[in-house]
Amino acid sequence: MRRFATIKDIAKALGISVATVSRALRDAYDVSPQTRKLVLEKAEEMHYKPNFNAMGLVKSSTHKIGVIIPAITNYYFSTVITGIQEVAQSKGYNIILYITNDSPELEKKIVHDLSLSSLDGLLACVSSPSDACKHFQELIDDGLPVVFFDRVPEEIHISKVMQDDYNGAYQAVNHLIEQGYQKIAHITGPKGVFLTENRLRGYQHALRDHNLAFDNDWVVYSGFSQKDGESDVAQLFTENPKWPDAIFAVNDRKAIGAIVALKRKNIRIGAEVGVIGFTNDPICEIISPTLSTVAEPAFEIGRKSCELLLTHIKKTNFTGEEVVLSGELIVRESTSRS
Repeated sequence: MRRFATIKDIAKALGISVATVSRALRDAYDVSPQTRKLVLEKAEEMHYKPNFNAMGLVKSSTHKIGVIIPAITNYYFSTVITGIQEVAQSKGYNIILYITNDSPELEKKIVHDLSLSSLDGLLACVSSPSDACKHFQELIDDGLPVVFFDRVPEEIHISKVMQDDYNGAYQAVNHLIEQGYQKIAHITGPKGVFLTENRLRGYQHALRDHNLAFDNDWVVYSGFSQKDGESDVAQLFTENPKWPDAIFAVNDRKAIGAIVALKRKNIRIGAEVGVIGFTNDPICEIISPTLSTVAEPAFEIGRKSCELLLTHIKKTNFTGEEVVLSGELIVRESTSRS
């Protein structure tokens, strides 16, 4: 096995004490700038790497943070993870991923099985309904720093980082109305999820501002996948006596599912039924017709979430922050009537 340089090796090479080297690496106040410079240069020369496991025994710190997410195979979550990873690595932290597959039951099991001594903190995008997140509250009560991102529990008051779901949904539906669509359906996520409810409120508000009636039959709750989008459209266009002329989907995957299902029915996208999503997945520009959407700041959500968590880890009395980042309407072919 490769042997890495230790603090003792640096001390021996410089002819100073191990304690001085340790204090210099920690940037302690009682070490001169000249000595610290010598120690850092020698540490780099000798390829010194901190032993976080040994440090953890002394400081009760592991330099590991957990990340709970519903999936990793889609663009949005992989981009969030990239943002988290960039910040974590720059501060000497490793991340451990836990995938729930959008299952509240699996999420609860993962949370209950977590070893608090093996993590310094936790980032979580929840799959459980907002009022069923007691398992996370128990972690927080046990003293583990937690920050929620994207899908967050409304009931738990701690740091959260989200995109502006309400205004993003309003922009999407307002755009459909400006394009001349009047009978707008909404295929959304599970009931009780804070993200779902916020995007539903934005959809309703836009209808109300344009004096368009809200029809419960045109709101379909299900999962977040493309298959869910396909089955939602099948329900809308078979069970309802009146068909919508546009669809606002809670995310791009469901919007793409809607396009696939509409094509099977030989319905022209845009000309007969407009479709708009929410995320700005790269596939939006590949599918035909290209998909209008609201772009989410996924990378920034990951970065900010991790920055907040590291602040919580360092400052035990840090007051939680709620950060809301704006999205951007991107207009493409799927909402063009021409």
